[in-house]
Amino acid sequence: MFKTVLFPVDQSREAREAAEKVVNIVKTYASRLVILSVVEPPAEEAGAPAREVMTSPEAVAKLLSEAQSMFSQQGIEAEIIEREGKPAFTICDVADEIGADLIVMGCRGMGLTDEGAFDSVTNRVINLSPCAVLIVP
Repeated sequence: MFKTVLFPVDQSREAREAAEKVVNIVKTYASRLVILSVVEPPAEEAGAPAREVMTSPEAVAKLLSEAQSMFSQQGIEAEIIEREGKPAFTICDVADEIGADLIVMGCRGMGLTDEGAFDSVTNRVINLSPCAVLIVP
């Protein structure tokens, strides 16, 4: 059913919690697992509010290596991909490129306000994804 699972990761607690679901899905369906991390370019606007974004290639490489190791300990071989760009668009582009059947990602709850609902990466991925999306709260 889910031949290829894409798991976008960042440094959030929600991503770590979603990893448990990924393990179960990949083992149940003997899926190919692709772990993705997106390096977001720095904000171009002077005075733009600082957000938790993945802007350091070193931090991203370390995160991907740790995620791959964690899945390896569970007996799961995972491929890793690192890309630069806007997270939601990049996640959907990679899902399309690899032929993903499922994207699994954590939700930070930023959609709790009307303003946050339109700006969240999760909401954008849900609306743009070429495949099914599982959001782990």
